[in-house]
Formats: sequence, C-alpha cells, structure tokens
Amino acid sequence: MEWIMAVAIGALFMIGVYLILTKSLLRVILGTSLLTHGVHLLLLTMAGLKRGAAPILGSGSESYVDPLPQALILTSIVISFGVTALFFVLAYRAYQTRGTDDIDGVDAEGKEADS
Repeated sequence: MEWIMAVAIGALFMIGVYLILTKSLLRVILGTSLLTHGVHLLLLTMAGLKRGAAPILGSGSESYVDPLPQALILTSIVISFGVTALFFVLAYRAYQTRGTDDIDGVDAEGKEADS
C-alpha cells in the first residue's frame, strides 16, 4: 500500500514541477497547488498512517494515534489555500495590466517583447 502513495506523491511532484516550468501564470499557480498537495500526502505517508485507539489517554487505552501530523497538514492546507488565492489575484491583476498571462510575452511597459 505504501508504494501506491509513493507513486501518487511522485506523480504530483512531477506534474507540479512541469507546470511550474511553463510560461503561463495559471499553469504556474496550478503547479504550486499540486506541489502542496504532494507535500500533504508526503507528510501523511511519513507519519505512517497509524491505526489505534482515539487520542484520549484513559484507563483502558494502550495505543493511540499521533495527532501532530494531522494538525500540521490541516495548517498547511489553510496556508496553501491563502497563498493560492493571493496568486490568483496577482495573476488576474497582471492579466488586466498586460493583457496576457504569458510570463515572457510582454515586458514591464506593456510592449511586445522581441522574439
């Protein structure tokens, strides 16, 4: 079962890096989003997907689940959502200003770049 998670993590990282290396701003944003999802799966896999009793220690519980990786992943999801929303706002503003989402297509003054 661990090899399936490893393949999924590898595929997310591979596709994310490919999208980040393109010249379209929207693809870069989607690539960063896929990379963060890959990191979430990596953290969950490295935590071991432990099974056991509830994380409440009482009189009859001998095993428990470590809630720290789940809390880290939840925090990371919220932060990545905020960063992705910021990237979308910046990409929309750049599209309004420049008229294109191509990174190299237009220079700072709005003139067509020489190819």
